[in-house]
Amino acid sequence: MTTEFHNLQELRHSASLVTKVFIQRDYSEGIVCRFLTKFPSELDNRIERSLFDETVKTLNSYYVEAEKIGGQSYLEGCLACCTAYIVFLCMETRYEKVLKKISGYIQEQNEKVYAPRGLLLTDPIERGMRVLEISVFEDQGSVSSSPSSGMSLAGGSAR
Repeated sequence: MTTEFHNLQELRHSASLVTKVFIQRDYSEGIVCRFLTKFPSELDNRIERSLFDETVKTLNSYYVEAEKIGGQSYLEGCLACCTAYIVFLCMETRYEKVLKKISGYIQEQNEKVYAPRGLLLTDPIERGMRVLEISVFEDQGSVSSSPSSGMSLAGGSAR
């Protein structure tokens, strides 16, 4: 892709969605939230395998951090029981803090890595933590050059 997108709004407005790639959850080690690191063939020629691997591994490590049970988790649970969970109206749990960190990381990855390549990573929390979604965009200038080429380009450019 020759066009580089400088921000996410520009990507959403000046490009058309070609396809979506879904990275499934990995349940091989139990129900802890982690995603498969298998590189999808739809992203060939779009992003380097090492960048994709780094993103997924970082996300997986953040989710392990979020699910870790320690003293802070026990204290939050005790406070919640003692206050009939009203304490959560005025404080964030450690889990929520890590989820915010994950959202920030995804935003940063989109701006620095994915958007310049015509891709957009969706926060798994928006998909019920079931999948990691990557939207593949195509520059409208190259798609709309002729009516018949738009259809074939949209169907075959994601591979």
